[in-house]
Amino acid sequence: MTKERFAFHIHARDGKARTGEIKMRRGTIRTPAFMPVGTAATVKAMKPETVHKTGADIILGNTYHLMLRPGAERVARLGGLHRFMNWERPILTDSGGYQVMSLSDLRKLTEEGVEFRSHIDGSKHMLTPERSMEIQRLLGSDIVMAFDECPRADQPRDVIAASMEMSMRWAKRSREAFDKGGDHAANAALFGIQQGALDEELRRRSANALTDIGFDGYAIGGLAVGEGQDAMFATLDFAPDQLPEDRPRYLMGVGKPDDLVGAVERGVDMFDCVLPSRSGRNGQAFTWHGPINLRNARFAEDPEPLDPRCTCDTCSIYSRAYLHHLQKSQEILGAMLMTEHNIAFYQQLMQAMRDAIAGARFDEFAVQFRRDYCGGQSQ
Repeated sequence: MTKERFAFHIHARDGKARTGEIKMRRGTIRTPAFMPVGTAATVKAMKPETVHKTGADIILGNTYHLMLRPGAERVARLGGLHRFMNWERPILTDSGGYQVMSLSDLRKLTEEGVEFRSHIDGSKHMLTPERSMEIQRLLGSDIVMAFDECPRADQPRDVIAASMEMSMRWAKRSREAFDKGGDHAANAALFGIQQGALDEELRRRSANALTDIGFDGYAIGGLAVGEGQDAMFATLDFAPDQLPEDRPRYLMGVGKPDDLVGAVERGVDMFDCVLPSRSGRNGQAFTWHGPINLRNARFAEDPEPLDPRCTCDTCSIYSRAYLHHLQKSQEILGAMLMTEHNIAFYQQLMQAMRDAIAGARFDEFAVQFRRDYCGGQSQ
């Protein structure tokens, strides 16, 4: 029996929040889902088997960075990204479009695509919708992202509109190039990316263009780029509803735990963010009662676990005092243990939200979460 290429099933709804499953040939992704970020074929400071043990069903890889090092063609020769990094489950790869914004001083943007100057060695590379699809095919991505541009939300409306319209033309080219991908296209999924910054009408036009093209899932791009939580939530009050109801909705690059709860409340199904791993490497742990900075002197003789409610190995074995010592000493183990806890906490939060939606008590969960988490910030 052939495994499904891609199928999304919603099992329960509670208000706009929904829980379900994405079934793919490499495994099932429970939604709402949080994807740890493995930019360069690794979730920093974690072994792949440890990432899975935290409860992660899928991880994210970065097209731009893997294109530069070790190179998509090399990864393909070595059997694809899954074999290369020893991750057997689904992988979503971003398209490289975010770097159009974040590396704006190193690129030249045209209708054809983006010419990048490598941040590693200064060499020039051309990234187009067609090349992005080729790279993601060579990597063997399970969920491929269409190539887009992500403008800053503080740009003039006409600039944001022109950028969105170009991204929609690139989305069509991405669809056409993806469909020529042979066996990969037959086994992978393609997501389109809605743009339009904070503007409801521009986002509606973007959603309509993407729906006309047709994608397996739809991402909400252009948020969590400095606009603040209030503006992001105001946009999420309408943006998810503009996208097809029967397809996954993926909010890119988000976010803090309270961002995730608020976005699920508004109908989002998938997330990714570097925050839990980056914060872990820098001494910050996320807990049910808010974030903790383990570098603070008050933890030097604290024998308690990071979070008594957390079931990860870090919380089961190590004390806050020991983790404080590792952070102050800049020991590598500190980054490993803190990252493991943070990724596990995010996965436990997603499971708690899935359970609350299935039990028709999401509003109650969200109120209690905010009381505990936001009331405890920051220790």
